[in-house]
Amino acid sequence: MMHVVDVDARNLFQAVADSTRVRILRLMIETKEEICLCDFVDSLLEPQYNLSKHLKVLRQSGLISAVKDGRWVYHGLIDGAQHIKNLYRLISSLPDTNGAFLADLKQFQKRKRIRGERCREDIISGQERTRKK
Repeated sequence: MMHVVDVDARNLFQAVADSTRVRILRLMIETKEEICLCDFVDSLLEPQYNLSKHLKVLRQSGLISAVKDGRWVYHGLIDGAQHIKNLYRLISSLPDTNGAFLADLKQFQKRKRIRGERCREDIISGQERTRKK
């Protein structure tokens, strides 16, 4: 689900001035899905605390939204003004010179095959975990 919000240009450019945030946005643009933090951790292979900070910057800039669903928070793109759509197209068209975007997407698709549509407690970093009884 996409939301409509106005974005300040200065905040917008500050938000995309970091390569990790560009990778986050690129993954969201390519998959067209809401993504939870655990999927970002497994897809980008970055620490949770680091990604949490980057997601906060992107939320505060108005580029992404956050929707809580039980224990998980899903982050989605915001469908804003034409300049936001243009920014998404630009990010999507950036060359993948070091293969990071493709690797992120492959990791995300692998994770999705393991977990299904939404996150569950029994999935941790792409591994099945048996529940304690």
